[in-house]
Amino acid sequence: MKIELTSVSIRELATEYVDNQEDGVVGYGGKLDIRPPYQREFVYKDKQRDAVVDTVFKTYPLNVFYWAVRLDGGFEIIDGQQRTISVCQYVNNDFSFEGRYFNNLQDDEQEKFLNYEITVYRCSGTDSEKLAWFRTINIAGEKLTEQELRNAVYSGSWVSAAKRIFSKSNCAAYLLGSDYVDGSPIRQHYLEQVITWLSDGDIEGYMASHQHDTDASAEWDYFQKVIAWVKATFTEYRSEMKGLPWGTLYNKHKDKALDPKKVERDVAKLMEDEDVTSKKGIYAYILTGEERNLNIRTFDKKQKREAYERQKGICVKCKKKFTIEEMEADHITPWSKGGPTEADNCQLLCIEDNRRKGGK
Repeated sequence: MKIELTSVSIRELATEYVDNQEDGVVGYGGKLDIRPPYQREFVYKDKQRDAVVDTVFKTYPLNVFYWAVRLDGGFEIIDGQQRTISVCQYVNNDFSFEGRYFNNLQDDEQEKFLNYEITVYRCSGTDSEKLAWFRTINIAGEKLTEQELRNAVYSGSWVSAAKRIFSKSNCAAYLLGSDYVDGSPIRQHYLEQVITWLSDGDIEGYMASHQHDTDASAEWDYFQKVIAWVKATFTEYRSEMKGLPWGTLYNKHKDKALDPKKVERDVAKLMEDEDVTSKKGIYAYILTGEERNLNIRTFDKKQKREAYERQKGICVKCKKKFTIEEMEADHITPWSKGGPTEADNCQLLCIEDNRRKGGK
């Protein structure tokens, strides 16, 4: 990996500075992505912004800036976004400092400000090298999310196209799936989620293999299919459905024949069951039949003690006597067959017998 230490004047930095809102912020003669399209925007408060300008006027050093070298020869800011925007906005007369806009300064004051040099590290190298470096330096200010770091490393036609669908405020993915997906599009959570589902967790491998794709139609088509399947399978929306790993469930169970009406009856019944402590897990349970998703309520200490005294410490399986600490509570009539988590339905087994029973 190549890391080049250089300096750039504010004059150069602010050349062709343009803020296109969600379409991004550029500067440095159009060669620097200050805020890439659809990346989340944090805005310095007036006090923070003024502190940056004051630092420049006093010729104190600003913290080092970090830029990634892009495939097209341009650059993208990894650290220093808000400091860059602050000085460029001031030069652009977007705000005043101590009652004066930049164009109100004397010529020598303007020149002093424009000639101020910032220190910049420019990084180029393999994708894995850059990602490791970006993670290391992402330790101060408004931290980038993991997906924002990946977007910088795998920048190209595919990332740009995917951002338009998954990373914009009120983007197509948000309008379609906001009831089912957690997070914020502009913080790249939607894009990260769909790649996670498609790649079975190998996000970086997926992005590397698709970096030069010309569009993101495959990802958008997949996302639409996932949401359509969820709506068709679980016809009544409940807040517990938000944030579940729907893509993963879709990948494994999309071809399973399910009766939506029966599914809804089962969901409603489980929602009312006080023994089911993980209501969000109901949906995975419906698809997999695995009770662990429900986190069934366990017997409390009082119920366990009552069963222990009733059995006189004898395991119902091996008929040997144990201390209460050496025994575990078990449903006499299994929960799945309607057995409640109540004292009358509690029995104690030695740990070995209970684990053996649970492994069947």
